[in-house]
Amino acid sequence: MFALAGVQFAAFASRIPEVKAALDLSASELGLTLLAISVGSLVALPTSGWLVQRFGASRTVVTGVILAVIGLALAGIGADLWHSRPVLSVGLALAGLGIGSWDVAMNIEGAAVEQQLGRSIMPRFHAAFSAGTVLSALVGAALSAAGIPIVGHLAATGVAVGLVGAWAVRRFLPRIVEDAGQVPDGMAEPAASAPVSMRGAWTEPRTLLIGFVTLAAAFTEGTANDWLSVAFVEGRGQPPWAGVLGLATFLVFMTVGRVGGTWLLDRYGRVLVLRITLSLAVIGALLVVFGSTPIAYAGAACWGIGSSLGFPLGMSAAADDPVHAAARVSVVSTIGYLAFLAGPPLLGFLGDHVGVLRALLVVGAMVALALLAVPAMREPRYQAPHDADPA
Repeated sequence: MFALAGVQFAAFASRIPEVKAALDLSASELGLTLLAISVGSLVALPTSGWLVQRFGASRTVVTGVILAVIGLALAGIGADLWHSRPVLSVGLALAGLGIGSWDVAMNIEGAAVEQQLGRSIMPRFHAAFSAGTVLSALVGAALSAAGIPIVGHLAATGVAVGLVGAWAVRRFLPRIVEDAGQVPDGMAEPAASAPVSMRGAWTEPRTLLIGFVTLAAAFTEGTANDWLSVAFVEGRGQPPWAGVLGLATFLVFMTVGRVGGTWLLDRYGRVLVLRITLSLAVIGALLVVFGSTPIAYAGAACWGIGSSLGFPLGMSAAADDPVHAAARVSVVSTIGYLAFLAGPPLLGFLGDHVGVLRALLVVGAMVALALLAVPAMREPRYQAPHDADPA
């Protein structure tokens, strides 16, 4: 399901430069249009934890997939056939509703699996997301070069995602039955306390600090997803396919970071690994902005590694206590998605004044603040890195 979410997302992201050109949008207009998908997600996120508690992760994911597929198909129609910015925005908002609930539910499911395994595995689920985005971005680049219409691309992707998703959710873990006190085999027994309420989770200092780190990580990742291809095309004068290749480079190395990061996390812990990777994201952004074109591609790779672990570790940290995982993951996801709400218009407005390429420098300021809150991500005391000496 993580991989399918990546496929669905990048199918649209890979065609953003063409959407911008088809509707003759300025950078700020594109930013405000992309805001629609974030608004939709933010409507869904605060209630998604409750939906998972009430109906289960698999049903919540299925509902999200349906909304996302329909929404992006409508967005394709608005951009490609009707050349209508309002129709595009409505489609993106509907897709955002689906993506928001899909995201929270699959992260809660992933956290449950991680709790059973007793080791860091969440980054690999997000690596599956990244792998899906890489595959989808490369397909998008090929279809763009071949002149395939946007609407056909998004519709075909939606059909494939829907069919495979219907098969995948049937393999989720058995649903926890709270009233009977049952948990899936291998999962730790819950604490005696009742699950924290959604409102209560919003008042917990550690949850809010985790949310802030996740916000910065999401901003770092989302900025690249939304604007990196545009920066290569408009800031460096590259053709659209070369801009998509810059995005694909970022996504490939973000996937590499998520696959390899689990070993580092189990050995060194979240705090040290996050400090290093977030710093790499800043270095990568600087190389993209100030380096030559070949160096900029290397910067995209560095940026990808640096962005790889922040968001998945935010989900893991929020779910450290499985009893309270649904509420806390919902809160942290909501805070994190504020980056997708604020990021597109912020970069768009800055892009109108200083150019999209130089507007990417705002990534460094966000990460510098997030580094101050990274200690909140530390594992619980009972959950030491697995390679540590038991003595």
